[in-house]
Amino acid sequence: MTPKKAAQAREAKTVFFCAECGNESPKWFGRCPHCDAWNSAREGPGRREAAPARRQGYAASADQASAPLKLDEIDSSADARWVSGIGELDRVLGGGLVPGSLVLIGGDPGIGKSTLALQLAAALGRAGRSVLYVSGEESPRQVKLRAERLALRGGLDRLWMQSEIDLERIFEEVERLRPSLLVIDSIQTLYLGSLDGAPGSVSQVRECGLRLLRLAKERSLPVLLIGHVTKDGSVAGPRTLEHMVDAVLYLEGERHHEYRILGAAKNRFGSTHEIGVFTMQGDGLAEVENPSERLLQDRGDSVPGSAVVAAIEGSRPLLVEVQALVAPTHFANPQRVAQGIDARRLAVVIAVLEKRAGLSLAGADVFVNVAGGIRLEEPAADLGLALALASSFRDRPLRPDLVAIGEVGLGGELRPVPQLERRLAEARRLGFRAAVVPKRSLPEGATGALGAASLHEAIGRVLDPDHAR
Repeated sequence: MTPKKAAQAREAKTVFFCAECGNESPKWFGRCPHCDAWNSAREGPGRREAAPARRQGYAASADQASAPLKLDEIDSSADARWVSGIGELDRVLGGGLVPGSLVLIGGDPGIGKSTLALQLAAALGRAGRSVLYVSGEESPRQVKLRAERLALRGGLDRLWMQSEIDLERIFEEVERLRPSLLVIDSIQTLYLGSLDGAPGSVSQVRECGLRLLRLAKERSLPVLLIGHVTKDGSVAGPRTLEHMVDAVLYLEGERHHEYRILGAAKNRFGSTHEIGVFTMQGDGLAEVENPSERLLQDRGDSVPGSAVVAAIEGSRPLLVEVQALVAPTHFANPQRVAQGIDARRLAVVIAVLEKRAGLSLAGADVFVNVAGGIRLEEPAADLGLALALASSFRDRPLRPDLVAIGEVGLGGELRPVPQLERRLAEARRLGFRAAVVPKRSLPEGATGALGAASLHEAIGRVLDPDHAR
């Protein structure tokens, strides 16, 4: 073969994939024509080479194709959830693992993904279910050392460990052992020998994910995938991987802090608003049964810029502290730094404070932080954020037993929020005797609740010396 023909053959076999959506093109592209992502082109083998692997992966489903069934004739009792015993994880999953589900857990390196997966495997082992734990990054000895460090109580006699990255060999062990749960740590280390791409490439991750999806559905075998994340926080690999799985969980938190937050970005079997709170300890991840009390235990008394917000995360109320610092700027453009609060929402609240409440923040740096690593996304946190900013700006602390609940409109009005009674009940349980809420949703006979129609009125009532005592 001449060099020219060899080059043409290589060009025919190679395509470019979009790392975000999986779209492929015969030529390199700077911007994906499908999802408009920039610099996402990754070179890999074309679909023509991947076809034998796909035919092999889907052959079983073609042989076992079933006739259509009426929806009311389908037995759904077989998909009863498996309660793992890890309450916070079961809460995020929607009540437990569903047989045949494909669950993806993502997070930064060292955040605790493998620790959580090993604790889940041991918990199911104690419940009498066998687990195959496949690690492509660690040896069996390393996993055993982690299990000893975690001091797992029982269940290890039903936990099988395999250090392998060849997906075909993993399938052979699944056929031999017939486990109740398959754990893959991690999806970026797997490969199919019928594909030319290296482990972690777009083509390998996509095809391995499809094969595991077919395995989970055909055998009603729950499969837990662990995935690395990119710099922007999304799971590394093609975005199609997130689309094909049943649930996408993210374990977040600072590596040097104790709290870890488990949330669901996607869940076909439950809500995506639930969160699980863990603490990283020497013996692994421990559940936080009362997150509100733990998140507020380090709160200082009578500190300007501190406000307590009553949020609803899924099915439970959660009290968190919002900290704000307003200081004179030394730059031409003041800084706006937000952690745990959307930066655009912070900009809106600052604009309302300047226009409707008379606070001049144009020449000040603003720093906002939600304590404990919690991220507040619902509008009910607006009033607490605004009061924390006003408290820091005026250098006057809020009452330590005050909780703020309400949405702030662009006209400065306070809008009602749902489930106000549950939020107030949680605040009273933790010893908060005062609350400022929208006037239109003020409950009748609520002791200690202050109703305010506007943000200006709320600031005047809680920061006035007569009310701050």
